[in-house]
Formats: sequence, structure tokens, C-alpha cells
Amino acid sequence: MSGAVATAIAGALLLSSAGAANGAGSSGSDELDVRIANAMAADDTVGETTAKPSPSTDESSSSDAEGLKPDAKIIGGSETTIGAAPWMAQLWYYDETADFGFFCGGSVVSPTKILTAAHCVDKNHYDWAKWGSVVTGTDQLPTAVYDSDGNLVDMDYHGGEPTKVSRQWNHSSYNEDTINNDVAVLTLAKPVTAKPIRMTTSTDTSSYAAGTSAKVYGWGRTSSTSDDISEKLKTATLPVVSDTTCGNTWDPYFVKGNMFCAGKPAGGSDATTTASCNGDSGGPLVVGGKIIGVVSWGVVDCVAKGAYPVFAKVSKYVGAAYPRVDDTDISRDGKADVFLRNKETGSGYVRASSGSSLADRKALTAEGSWTGYNLVQQTDLNRDGYQDYVLRRASDGDVFWRRRTASSSTWTTTQIFDNWATRTRIITPGDVTGDALPDLLSVDSAGALWIYPGKGNGTFDTRVQVSTGWNTYNAVLGHGDFTGDGKADLIARTKTGSNIYLFKGTGKAGTGAFATKIKVRSDWSSYNTLITPGDVSGDGRADLLARTSGGTLYLYKGTSKATTEIFGTRVSVGTSYAQYDLLG
Repeated sequence: MSGAVATAIAGALLLSSAGAANGAGSSGSDELDVRIANAMAADDTVGETTAKPSPSTDESSSSDAEGLKPDAKIIGGSETTIGAAPWMAQLWYYDETADFGFFCGGSVVSPTKILTAAHCVDKNHYDWAKWGSVVTGTDQLPTAVYDSDGNLVDMDYHGGEPTKVSRQWNHSSYNEDTINNDVAVLTLAKPVTAKPIRMTTSTDTSSYAAGTSAKVYGWGRTSSTSDDISEKLKTATLPVVSDTTCGNTWDPYFVKGNMFCAGKPAGGSDATTTASCNGDSGGPLVVGGKIIGVVSWGVVDCVAKGAYPVFAKVSKYVGAAYPRVDDTDISRDGKADVFLRNKETGSGYVRASSGSSLADRKALTAEGSWTGYNLVQQTDLNRDGYQDYVLRRASDGDVFWRRRTASSSTWTTTQIFDNWATRTRIITPGDVTGDALPDLLSVDSAGALWIYPGKGNGTFDTRVQVSTGWNTYNAVLGHGDFTGDGKADLIARTKTGSNIYLFKGTGKAGTGAFATKIKVRSDWSSYNTLITPGDVSGDGRADLLARTSGGTLYLYKGTSKATTEIFGTRVSVGTSYAQYDLLG
């Protein structure tokens, strides 16, 4: 395949492929094949920005730099294999109604989630579920084969796996003019086999120390004088640059805390520059096996003397991205929804979140019966992007996993634990152990808290005890990250005094799984039910719902503060909730 890359003002790589003009009209080709082939044939610019500053260094003032541009790029560096970076993803977009297409990079952060740049995803401009595709599991770009009339007859993915996109999210404060808050997550229509990579934590500072050796990956341009991109995955080692140097270079466009630079100052030519370039947008910058940056922007043609490429700082955004990776989104709109069971009829319902309120209930009938169970917890044990449930049968305490099979749109219920009748708590908080897979926790009759590390397929490794004394609480719950550090936390209420405590997750298993408890509320005795569905408001923070004995349900929006200000002022979301005996 021959390829050319258009200058990406916003940092995405766009390709053109000779002789591919009739790809969309080819007959007998798979829809994904056609979509990806047309994206390869496109020659458009994504996320164009009006900001065109030059690096503010004396050396670069006379260079050919035309301005800041979110570009994914590797000039210099070397070819690598998918075995060395199994989480790398190719993002292909083609809108056939506008004949518009482009390419970005990304990282598999769970079997159905791709971390990338917001300028590649921008929901105000692009519909990824309708026009987008992702290829994982290969270090080569696809090869399109055309007949003599220019019709697509075959696509070779070189062992890769093409997948449709079902949902998109970009940071709510993303600014396309300044390329600020440039992070996004795509949800795939089905799980992929590629091994995920973890995002760094919000408390990580050592990875951003000046001089730290980091690696960038991508298929972007390999020369400032040619639009051709690399057919093979490339990598380059870039030293992290201090905020002072980065800010001095890019003032006033650099936003400290949200962005950082990596690399040596470009030398003005290919031979004197190692940097990301057009086509690497959305790809990862990796330190210690974790993503610390997302390729965001730089200068046109990538080698302007004195310039550095700029990355979105993942430690700042992991708290917002984590709820997108571990959601309880039944309606699949980016906000966590609420499960309810009517105590008279046993019927199951969902109330979809609109951000600050809950919509009218809808019956959950296709999933199966909800009678005969005394516990229902929302989760996604197999990380397929569809809501699952963990249920305990009242008659014998057996625990089941109820999940949707996307290919057939049917529901299956499978037993996962035997005779858990004496377990006082069963919790599905998400990824507790830091391996990007969802875990399950329980409290036994003696008050011991156990972690069951998830394997990502509805099965679990050998349980690990965390600590004892949890029988002092009449509620232990959690789903997601309450403190904004990208780690799953727990909330507990004491039997005496009804005080609320936060147990911050550490991302570890065993006795170190949670930090010392922090008291965040006093006397919550007026509530008979507490539930933590996840990010109900859709702002990237885990929230809490609390029901009074009279049936009023209140939403406490999370603030990401590990203090008494952990939740905002409560907001009533309805008064008819006394009719439900199970809420999740």
C-alpha cells in the first residue's frame, strides 16, 4: 500500500492510497473492510485549530514552524513489533456521507476500551459508532487489494483484528482551539484479544521527572519532507522535559498540569530530530509499563528547531477516564444507570441517568427473572462493554453471573460461587488489584474482607484476605473511583453512629489493598439504602445514591476529594423508591 499523510493541524494522521477511490462501492466486501479501506484512501484534516503559534525560542523563531498542532509523529526511532507493544491500536475513521476520513493511534486499556486523544474523537464532529473502526493485534497497517477497476477485493490485516466502535467519550472540557484536556476513550462493540496496558495513577510524579526515559509508539510520518507514514509500528525513546522548559518553549499555549513535553529539542532536520509526528496522535507515551502521556500536539512537519512534542498528562486525566473503562452504563450513553427490583412483583427495572436526574423506569425482561434473589450487583466481569449482574439466590446462597452475549443479543446466567448465604456483603467495585480487570469482594460472617481477583472472563483467581473487622459496618459498597486517582475505592457505614468512611484503593491485592480509612460523613442513619452505581452524572467521578425510609432517593455527586467534601450537595431524584427492595 502506498500512503501519504496530510499535515494534521490537530494532530491526527490522514492517509491517501493511490487507486482506491472506488473502495466504498466494492461489492462483496465486509463493511469494516470497506470502511477502513476508505479511511486509508482519505486525505483530510481532523480537528483543525485556529491556534498557530511558533515555539517561543530564539532558535525556532526563524524556523519553518507554522504552529502548534496536535500531531502524532515518530521521526527517528526504530521499528518494533506488536509483541513488544501488544496494546497498540489503529483508529480508522471514514464518513461516507462527507467523503471524509482520517487515522489516529490509541492504546487498549481494557478488552473493550481504547485510550486516545480527544481531537481524534471529538463528539461535536465525529460519530465513531457510525463511521469508526479499530484494528488491534498487529504491527502493520492493513493492505488493501483492488481490481483493475479500482474496486476493493480484499483486505489483509496481517494478523490483526478489525472491530467496530459502539461508544465514544472525550473529556467534557476538551477545547479544540487550544487542544487542552486532550483525552478520550472509545468503547468497542466486542472485546479484543490484545493485552491491555494500564494508565498511570494520579499520584504518579516520578514518571514526569525531567530526564525520565519514556517510549512513544505509532505509525506516523517518518520524515518531515514526506507525507508517507510507516507501514510498520515504530517506537522512539524520549526523555521527559521539565515543565519550565516546556512552558518557556510553548508559552502561552502550554497548560501546566494538563500537558507535558518529552524529547530532545528538534534540530531542524530529520537527521537531528527524534519526535512523534503526524499519524501518532492519540498514541501512548509509556514509562514502566504504564501510559503516562497521550500524543497531543506539536509543530507542522515535526522538526522545527527547538520544538518539543506535547502530550496530554495521563496522571491528570486517569480519574476522568477510569469511569469510562469501568462503567455500569445499562443504556450505553456514558452515564451510570440504576437497577431496581419491585418488592411486590419481583420485576426488574432500569432508570437511566440524565446526569442530574433519573429517567422513567424501563422493564428489564429480556435478561430473565429477578425473583428468588436477595442481592443484585451491577458490573462488567468480562469487560465486553455490556452491563452484567452478579446475583445471589436466596434459597441456598449460590452466586450467579448474568451476562449478555452481544452476537446473539441473548442473556446467560452462570453459577460462579457456591453457598455464599453467610456472606454479609458482596461488592463489585471494579479493578481493585490494578491489573485492568474487574474484581469481586466479599465480607464473610466473621467480618473478614476478601478479594477475588478477576480474570476478565467471569472466573477468579484464588481469594486474598484484606483485613478483618468489617462486621462493624452495616454497609460496604463501591463502584469506581471516588478520589480521582484511577483506583477503585470502597465506602462503608458503621453500625454504631452511622458514620461514613472512605477506604482509598491502592491498586494492590491483599493487606495493602486499601489505605487507612477516612471519615467523610457523620450520622447517615436517615438512609436505609446506599448504592454506588458508578458515575451517574457523567462528569468522570463516582457518585453515591442514598434512599430515606420514606422512599426519597438522593444523588450525591462525587467531587474526587478524599475529605468531608467527597460529595456535593445532595439532589433529590425522586420520591417513589420505597417500592423497591433491591437497588444497585
